Amino acid sequence: MRDAGADPSELLAWYDRHARDLPWRTGPAARAAGERPDPYRVWLSEIMLQQTTVAAARDYFRAFTERWPSVEDLAAAEDAEVMAAWAGLGYYARARNLLKCARVVAGELGGRFPETVEGLKALPGIGPYTAGAIAAIAYDEPATVVDGNVERVMARVHSVGLPLPQAKGELTALAAALTPEHRPGDYAQAVMDLGATICTPRSPACGICPWREPCRARSEGIAADLPRKAPKKAKPTRHGIAYVARRADGAWLLETRPESGLLGGMLGWPTSDWGDSPTPAPPIEADWRSAGVEARHTFTHFHLRLSIEVAEVPLGSEPERGDFLPPDRFRPADLPTLMRKVFDLGRSVLLPD
Repeated sequence: MRDAGADPSELLAWYDRHARDLPWRTGPAARAAGERPDPYRVWLSEIMLQQTTVAAARDYFRAFTERWPSVEDLAAAEDAEVMAAWAGLGYYARARNLLKCARVVAGELGGRFPETVEGLKALPGIGPYTAGAIAAIAYDEPATVVDGNVERVMARVHSVGLPLPQAKGELTALAAALTPEHRPGDYAQAVMDLGATICTPRSPACGICPWREPCRARSEGIAADLPRKAPKKAKPTRHGIAYVARRADGAWLLETRPESGLLGGMLGWPTSDWGDSPTPAPPIEADWRSAGVEARHTFTHFHLRLSIEVAEVPLGSEPERGDFLPPDRFRPADLPTLMRKVFDLGRSVLLPD
């Protein structure tokens, strides 16, 4: 199935000159010497990059590896510390699985990640793509690695007109056929870099692409139109109520959300259920009043609008849900993005300038 014109060696030569400088990668000299990157750093970066851009993940990766430089360090961390450090990166099930995986590797595997795709897939939070990426990049296994960038490159090089997601199987097979036995880890990163910097979604820079000659979509003049995508369904909108309470000593009433579900395990403001007609569920008896504003946020499958109610409560008040966090222990940066929006809006009512 390999397209005889698309030569992996040409892409590798381009990668050796133009590879992105990313904190989880080995440098050019190390690559030339055959040095493989640390599997822990590869795994951590791949988990962070799920549903997240390189630009957004970069600073989080640096912060995590400075604070927890090894998988054993991460495994020994407190759950709340890791969840707080992850706040703002989104898709919080990743953080919960990150801890579960670290503890399996550190506690059951002697601190060593498996070297095979199947072994990696057996770990919490590691699916086929992430397993392939770790096996290829960390261990130079000829695993097929297919993300959105790779799908786009394959669709254009081979002029695949079938829309996504129906085309995923064909694009994966095409990517597998091109994966070389020599330097498969570098090749996997090269295709991703090509899609991220040259073969971009809009206005691809075909003139400087190392695969411009064998690219069928370029020769047909349709590169910018591929890959085609099936129309997306409209996202529904759900509603809810968020409760922001401040005690007389400045403490804030927060709760840790249940492990299952959206924002699971994260610190946040108590809320009602989220749906078409949410049921009020104030976490403490108080004189609640509407803040007159909504916190709006979009998740993968729906839009959310949280109306905000605020209250000031006296010392000695006992909440039905959550706990009061003293002001010297409360850091808004530890909250996920949605809850930071709620805080900013609620605070403006409780603590006007």
